[in-house]
Amino acid sequence: EMKLRPTTFTNDSCYLPPLRHPAMTGFSQSPGGEVSQYLFHGGKTPNNELSQKLYMISYVSSANKKSSLCCIEKDLVGDIPEARYGHSMNVVYSRGKTAVVLFGGRSYIPLKQRTTEKWNSVTDCQPLVYLIDLQFGCSTAYTIKEIQDGLSFHVSISRNDTVYIIGGHTLESNIRSPNIYKIKVDLPLGSPAMTCIVLQSQLPVSSAIVTHTCSDEFLIVGGYESDSQKRMTCNKVSINNDNLDIQELETPDWTGDIKQSKTWFGSDMGNGVVLFGIPGDNKNHSSDSNFFFYILNLGGEEDLMQSCSQGSLEEQEDSMPLEDSEEFVFCGDETFDDTYNEDDEEDESVTGYWIKCCPGCDLNVNTWVPYYSTELNKP
Repeated sequence: EMKLRPTTFTNDSCYLPPLRHPAMTGFSQSPGGEVSQYLFHGGKTPNNELSQKLYMISYVSSANKKSSLCCIEKDLVGDIPEARYGHSMNVVYSRGKTAVVLFGGRSYIPLKQRTTEKWNSVTDCQPLVYLIDLQFGCSTAYTIKEIQDGLSFHVSISRNDTVYIIGGHTLESNIRSPNIYKIKVDLPLGSPAMTCIVLQSQLPVSSAIVTHTCSDEFLIVGGYESDSQKRMTCNKVSINNDNLDIQELETPDWTGDIKQSKTWFGSDMGNGVVLFGIPGDNKNHSSDSNFFFYILNLGGEEDLMQSCSQGSLEEQEDSMPLEDSEEFVFCGDETFDDTYNEDDEEDESVTGYWIKCCPGCDLNVNTWVPYYSTELNKP
């Protein structure tokens, strides 16, 4: 059984707007180590603007055994990546150092080219590879001659000092790339070095989901082969001594709803488990929030396609609707204790999102206009 429950942020957290299609990756101090932070960059805000901010999110345990999130905005200097969405971000390890590799994505056309008719028109970002030092916030852009086109909604996997860019969509040519770009990063005491090798594959896919079963094995699930054709096959990617081996897996037993749906979305739940969601048929429903959720387990002995929720907002008592700005988690292994405990009650006057102003702020809350639509009830 899967339930939704809002989680809280610490008082010193910055405001994190709901972001669509940001780049996200887990960060650990060593290869294969425990993930201590999650990094988010870019994405679309509720006002349909693009973000260029980098957020670092970590778990914080409190005395009452409730987990909160701490969100910090990381300032970048140097070659700052422009605001974008649909890009990728990976952590690399070299010579005892760590760095973040950011690549691809889409951005709005330049302001001087924007008119009323094409104000929200987007274009591929320049095919630059950004190397970010998290310790100092220094970002450096690299031009790699092997990468000539900007890519969006591609697959990216990393191991040690190497990042593999697989598939992706190019707006200008409207194709999904069959290439795999193998980007190797060297972090010596001096200036970093970056090299690239182009490999060929049969995975021209966009918007696919990546999950891993171990440090050397990844699974690629879902995505699109074209604008109107979902990709119904799955692949296993094995990395041995810097060699990439891609094999097609047995096709899961997709349900009829999934086969017939035009769009689908999802996320990695770890260890070969993927969460899928498809929009429900709203013609006969008054609510526009009707979704069907499925869990696909490719990490066990048997493939399991399980329907875990239908009409997620129909049972209001079990799954309360969340505001746009509230975060939620899917939990498959743990159970929620719904027993009321007075000690668990929090002081609402010091929790949640509060806009921090200067000490002499004379803002009149009665005339305050929120920057984000999700701040309407969060002064």
